[in-house]
Amino acid sequence: MRELRGIGASPGRAAGPVYRLAPPPVLPPAVEVVDPAAEKTAVRAAVLAVAADLTRRADTALDATAAEVLRAQVMMVQDETLVDAADIAIDGGADAPHAITDVLAEHRAAFEAAGGYLAERVSDLDDLRDRLVAACLGQPMPGVPDPGHPYLLIARLAPADTAGLEPALVLGLVTAEGGPTSHTAILARTLGIPAVVRCADILDVNDGAFASLDGASGVVVAGVSAQTVATVNADRVAEIERRARSHGPGRTADGHPVALLANIGSARDLTGEVEGVGLFRTELLYLDRSDPPSHDEQVAAYRDVFAALPGRKIVVRTLDAGADKPLPFLRLADEPNPALGIRGLRVSRQTPSVLSTQLAAIAAAAAATDADVWVMAPMVATAAEAAAFAESCREHGLPTAGVMIEVPAAALRASQVLRHADFLSIGTNDLSQYTFAADRMCGDIADLLDPWQPALITLLASCAAAGIEAGKPVGVCGESAADPDFALVLAGLGITSLSMAPRSIAAVRESLAAHTLDECRRIAEAALAAPSPEAGRAAAGALRRPRVGQGVSAR
Repeated sequence: MRELRGIGASPGRAAGPVYRLAPPPVLPPAVEVVDPAAEKTAVRAAVLAVAADLTRRADTALDATAAEVLRAQVMMVQDETLVDAADIAIDGGADAPHAITDVLAEHRAAFEAAGGYLAERVSDLDDLRDRLVAACLGQPMPGVPDPGHPYLLIARLAPADTAGLEPALVLGLVTAEGGPTSHTAILARTLGIPAVVRCADILDVNDGAFASLDGASGVVVAGVSAQTVATVNADRVAEIERRARSHGPGRTADGHPVALLANIGSARDLTGEVEGVGLFRTELLYLDRSDPPSHDEQVAAYRDVFAALPGRKIVVRTLDAGADKPLPFLRLADEPNPALGIRGLRVSRQTPSVLSTQLAAIAAAAAATDADVWVMAPMVATAAEAAAFAESCREHGLPTAGVMIEVPAAALRASQVLRHADFLSIGTNDLSQYTFAADRMCGDIADLLDPWQPALITLLASCAAAGIEAGKPVGVCGESAADPDFALVLAGLGITSLSMAPRSIAAVRESLAAHTLDECRRIAEAALAAPSPEAGRAAAGALRRPRVGQGVSAR
């Protein structure tokens, strides 16, 4: 047996034989171009074919998040600068497949240099390149393998492939590249498929070999026994069946409430029973267009979500985009470090009309329904920014205004921020990245982004304490909220709500229900006092009640 390490991207355990996605078509040797016009026509035909295929997949996707991700890819492949640059390359002597490859290689290098969100889109560009080259060569793109039985998929998997995965067949996913916030990881969590990313050594494992994975810790064990595979999967089936019977609000064993809310991108993501929405990602409405959505379009989209949950809390995050998540209509200048530049609420410094239109649309949609609508801004760094945002919300008729805590400066001054904000919602993904100066795409320092890092837990504890002192709610909407074990730490710190992909709610509900608030507090204290993430997990594990199947070795 061999233990491999990556980054946990979608919680859960799975085991089985591994199979990998077949390689894409090989780029043939360059040929002499005798008819540049024909090569340019071939590029345009490939763009149309790939865009049509991705649009078809988006239209038939069962999940709204998958559909929106695919539409974002359609926007990328239809970008006029791609065709224009390919034309220039063809005029320079390149044939259509090589022109596409060269142009996207330049885009790839730019995305990698930008880091952060854009670096996590590199795999999307690689997929578009492969699909365009295949279309130029008249070859099909290879699909997901179908060995006739459930398996673990090893792949540099693209969103178009991930969106169509069947959880009953693909038990787990391991990639050699990508990050926990890549499109592939997001879709795996949405589909409820355990996943580990950035596990480079997985490529050394042969097809058909047995392996197990833990999507929370990021550990993959190659060479496990058939008995281990059978045991892990039997536990998984029992757990799925048990969670299907789980219902009701989140609360500890002694009745302390911890609201379990859903992270969504549109009304289509509202599956199953949810207490409310803790993160409504409105940027998905903006992704597949070169012009911002109109006031009326936004009202309709927001109203669909609000009407689906009458009387329940829905926390709307205003547009989270900018230099690191570029949208054409924002017309933002290139920046040397987009992750630290004009993004989130800072976009309103340059284009205030985008925020004011969105707030007006949210208010109009809220007025037309019975939902309890809250609004929050991303990337708030100071109490002054929180005050300005809250005032703008109230001017638009939105009485409950909060902010996301993603910047350490805001976490350190949480008490001052709460003098103006009605609530806090902690985005642990970005808060980790900024606290540890660690790019989420850098697999070599993935350990710094572990939510069990004592420094991060210290910031979480500070925010929770500020909320308790102010008598205002403090929630967590980062990926750490979906970890059933870490949820106990958060509840023990005093976090009032946890927001996650809907499929993750049942496991967290069960974990909370098995522990009293005092037990959660002791677990939180142990994690907070630990010198390292590993020690924190171990200390918390010693105090935690075992879950069904937890005692089974991953080996």
